[in-house]
Amino acid sequence: MLDELPRIRGYHAHVYFDATTLPQARALCEAAAQRFDLSMGRMHEKPVGPHPDWSCQLAFRPALFGELVPWLALQRGGLVVLIHPITDNELLDHRDRALWLGAVRPLKLEALIGG
Repeated sequence: MLDELPRIRGYHAHVYFDATTLPQARALCEAAAQRFDLSMGRMHEKPVGPHPDWSCQLAFRPALFGELVPWLALQRGGLVVLIHPITDNELLDHRDRALWLGAVRPLKLEALIGG
């Protein structure tokens, strides 16, 4: 029997990019924000928190998952996207509950456990 699942309050999709793919990532994130009811964060041109690369966060409701994630999969154009739920445990959300579109990147998990 499976353990009781935590409540998923939302999701984050982190679009990773670098100096050469910044315009592509910005266009993807802005298109997502125009097409879907989500919140687009800043274009971080440095690694932030557990993320090993430059990134932009898209925050969205669970009801949008089935529409947004396939759209990102088809539109990402080779960019790596980390998708994780938002529950009561950031470490598990990023480490054990994450979905990746593209290559899996090594997260800096110590940022989530105060290390």
